Amino acid sequence: MIEKLSMFMVLAREGHFGRAAEALGITQPTLSSAIKSLEDQLGVQLVRRGSRYQGLTPEGERVLIWSRRIVGDARNMQAEMQASRKGVTGLLRLGVIPTAMPRIAELTGQFLRRHPNARVSILSRSSDEIREQIEALELDAGVTYLDSEPLGRVQSVALYRETYCLIARGDVEGPVGWAEAAQLPLCLLTPDMQNRRIVTRHLMAAGAEALPRVESTSMLAILAHVATGDWAAILPRALARGLPLPEGVRARDLSGEGHMVGLVTAPREPHPPLVDALLRSAGLIEKFDQ
Repeated sequence: MIEKLSMFMVLAREGHFGRAAEALGITQPTLSSAIKSLEDQLGVQLVRRGSRYQGLTPEGERVLIWSRRIVGDARNMQAEMQASRKGVTGLLRLGVIPTAMPRIAELTGQFLRRHPNARVSILSRSSDEIREQIEALELDAGVTYLDSEPLGRVQSVALYRETYCLIARGDVEGPVGWAEAAQLPLCLLTPDMQNRRIVTRHLMAAGAEALPRVESTSMLAILAHVATGDWAAILPRALARGLPLPEGVRARDLSGEGHMVGLVTAPREPHPPLVDALLRSAGLIEKFDQ
């Protein structure tokens, strides 16, 4: 049953029998047979079928929720028993918003020092992707904003407060206002990134519009434009410190209290050993404002 539920979860994620079978490393007929067997066991149709996959039935949506709970608990039980014999081992999958990347080693470094047999996969994800992939058991935990948009059902630990600065060429130093920053030709992250939505709200609160000349998901692309001297950018202070700024480019603090960034995990008790160890490490690192 657990194996079939795992297959069903992958099918729901991929939305295609062929891609799901490829992801599972099995043939498409094997996957179709497993899903049909699961439907027979449960006595309901889970998948709308035609000439191709057409989505889940209402019963399928409910079974998907149960599948994540059952498969997650089964994996956690197995991991806990393994940890009782070997200690904390395995791969921790951690989704991180791009603006938190310069500071992520403060968390993962502490975790890896305490658990030398563990490994970490750090994946750049948007805040929405982190929430969705934790729910789908594709991530073990994430580092994202805690107080800007709804988090959904997660457990969280605050790490630090993100503040912002204007990145531009020039000799002027000292703080700058959001309205003044809006007058410059800006390069900003794309609207699907929560940082961009935060910046937009700050600009609107200052009575200005966010009308960037350049949008990108790449910090390097943004800095490359700033380096030409023709554009400016609004970035988190930690990112400005963590990236090498082009010669002649300065970072000027923008007003405001900023937003809290923290660690989020599924609200499951007991936590898997890797997640429990990460939460303990998060409680040990020094919390400080930028």
